[in-house]
Amino acid sequence: MNINHQAERLANAYADAILRLSYTYLKNTYDAQDVCQTVFVKLLTEPREFDSAEHERAYVLRMAANACKDLLKSPWRKRTCGLETVLEVPAPEAGDGSVLAAVNELPAHYRTAIYLFYYEGYQAAEIGKILGVPTATVHTRLARGRARLKDILGGMDYERSV
Repeated sequence: MNINHQAERLANAYADAILRLSYTYLKNTYDAQDVCQTVFVKLLTEPREFDSAEHERAYVLRMAANACKDLLKSPWRKRTCGLETVLEVPAPEAGDGSVLAAVNELPAHYRTAIYLFYYEGYQAAEIGKILGVPTATVHTRLARGRARLKDILGGMDYERSV
């Protein structure tokens, strides 16, 4: 498969998931797009063979999560601030009241676990492999994330039906 077809296949298969996962970490569309581009460049310049589509997807999402973590701990990011922080009178952000808006208010480690579980459909063990943490840690993050969501949403219960 030539590189153009491979790039198109990867973009069609993973661009949306990478962008959404990256946004849950970074809360910035442009940074999420940069991470998406970084992941695709690495995938295209360092091709790998995978046993299955699920293994490839998990690998791609793990790469995206690691790229986000690298960006968050970069010295450049620690020395900069967004334009919104320098405004004289910041306008309050209007939340749309959606569950996704509430999820975006969570700390990154809860937000990522909740996102991968509810929006991407991964099980706790799979999330643990993607994030490089024990399954028990994923269960803890999900439970604590749900508890915080319940507080944010005013006590409404959004448990996943089993």
